[in-house]
Amino acid sequence: MNISRSTKVQVGVLALLALGVVVLIGNVSDRYLQLVITQVLIWATVGLAWNMIGGYGGQLSFGHAAFFGIGAFTVALGYEVAGVTPWLGLVAAAALGALSALGIGAITFRLRGHYFALSMLSFSMALMYLSQWAGWQEVSLPMRKEDGWKVMQFDDPRVATLLALVMVVAAAAVSMLIERSRFGLRLAAIKEDESAALAAGVRVKRNKLAALCLSGGFTALAGGVYAVVMMLITPEAAFGMFTSAQGLILCLFGGMGIVWGPLIGAAVLVPLAEVLTAQFGTVLPGIQGVLYGVAIMSIVLLAPEGIYWRVADAINARRKRSVSSSASRATAAASTAVPAPAAREAPPARTEPHRELLQVKSLARAFGGVKAVADFTLTVHAGTVHALIGPNGAGKTTAFNLINGFVRADSGQVLFDGVDVTGIAPEALCRLGVGRTFQTVRAFRRLSVHQNVMVGALAHGASAADAKALTDRILATVGLTEAEANMPANRLTSLQLRLMELARALASQPRLMLLDETLAGLGREDLPVIEAAIRRVAQSGVTVLIIEHTMHVLTRLADRMTVLDHGAVIAEGAPAEVMAMPRVIESYLGKKWYERAEHSIA
Repeated sequence: MNISRSTKVQVGVLALLALGVVVLIGNVSDRYLQLVITQVLIWATVGLAWNMIGGYGGQLSFGHAAFFGIGAFTVALGYEVAGVTPWLGLVAAAALGALSALGIGAITFRLRGHYFALSMLSFSMALMYLSQWAGWQEVSLPMRKEDGWKVMQFDDPRVATLLALVMVVAAAAVSMLIERSRFGLRLAAIKEDESAALAAGVRVKRNKLAALCLSGGFTALAGGVYAVVMMLITPEAAFGMFTSAQGLILCLFGGMGIVWGPLIGAAVLVPLAEVLTAQFGTVLPGIQGVLYGVAIMSIVLLAPEGIYWRVADAINARRKRSVSSSASRATAAASTAVPAPAAREAPPARTEPHRELLQVKSLARAFGGVKAVADFTLTVHAGTVHALIGPNGAGKTTAFNLINGFVRADSGQVLFDGVDVTGIAPEALCRLGVGRTFQTVRAFRRLSVHQNVMVGALAHGASAADAKALTDRILATVGLTEAEANMPANRLTSLQLRLMELARALASQPRLMLLDETLAGLGREDLPVIEAAIRRVAQSGVTVLIIEHTMHVLTRLADRMTVLDHGAVIAEGAPAEVMAMPRVIESYLGKKWYERAEHSIA
């Protein structure tokens, strides 16, 4: 197995850091300092665990104290009530943390954004009140020094610190694996744009649940180690607001979505908070919370994405500008190399239309009292380019969302290749062979162009090697260069973004492509490039259903047109026939245009 240079560097840095901590532990004899080091390692683990769902998956949680408390109380109650050794208690804590995450996630992932964050907080608060009601105001681990290692009560506190170090290294190793796996790539796509990830075939809920289970397991393990070290657990310490905020704050400070972010946050904030509390805690109670508040405000103002990303972006800025400049020149050269089609050029020869690939029957959807789509019926034949046109607000994008499963229809039916797919989830429809682009480009902006397209290529479970080969081939098909493929999506031009989104949709190897205003926002000089790319897609055998307003391009591309107005079909036929229909002229170009056309005919 080939290991990349960056992976080797990260593993080397982690090993050096672990070795440095071992040396530090061996040279610190003061028990208080040993406790501070242990606390840093415990909270670093919590930060790494939170990062697995919040940093990599973009699901901000305010309730990770639920898992931390479950782990702490599992170890403490197991030892106090049942006499279970904390060694087994830690295993049980991690397992219960993962299982509780599975149950909580199955409920809360129905929500998004701040609704998800607040619902997570409700679980930790509920568990705190429940533990108080159960009479667990203070749960202590009885002293049994005679059993020593058996009950994890070590004569030398450095052993507990080394145990915490092993836990951190394990969490960091898992984080590195996530960053370099297809699982991590899917999480990054979900974080950047969940709708685009769904359209690319990513099983969003399944991947979020897997990340939350890993996160919950490591957080509970950290809680169990905390119980062993502190020997006393209270509901407020285990399930309280500050515990929930700790992992989030460390990641925000150090940087989310990278293994080093939580480590930086823990290394800076935890010891600083402990020192300030020891020095000024009696004079200024709550100084720890004040410190964290100041730290977060500073980061929001000076480095919104965290210290790591601020430094990394500054280091790489010059190199990225150079790559972007050379890529732009390559794109300009490619653009000028593609000649604009003649005004009356006939569509390229295609396979004679045969079976009905997509059938939409009497589809309807209303939002409140507004009928966005009413009795929408459409048939798209395999091997054709079918245009869906109409004025703004006609319901075209809503129709796409109904077909694609982003919006549930009030009535009607959608058949894809004879199979009823009405209301099917977008990711499932993608795996059946329907690709999708969006009216406003939905890019995974922190990922490179190549990684964006790889998300689509991996949707059908292809191996990494096959997905890479497919990605390279598709990038060439749409006209993106190797230099552009290595650029982050947040540095692309509008033209490059449109080509990238087209490539990502094509990477899932669709039989039907839904293109929603692919030419929107482009300059006149960019239109031939996109037109040529769409033409190559159609010639490759992919059926295309396209929404577009740039009529002079569409009339060259389309074999057939359907006109939508006020959510209903008003015309259908060959492009020349449709564009000559008086009703289409009146609804699409306006009544004055219709009157002029009528007068000129007379």
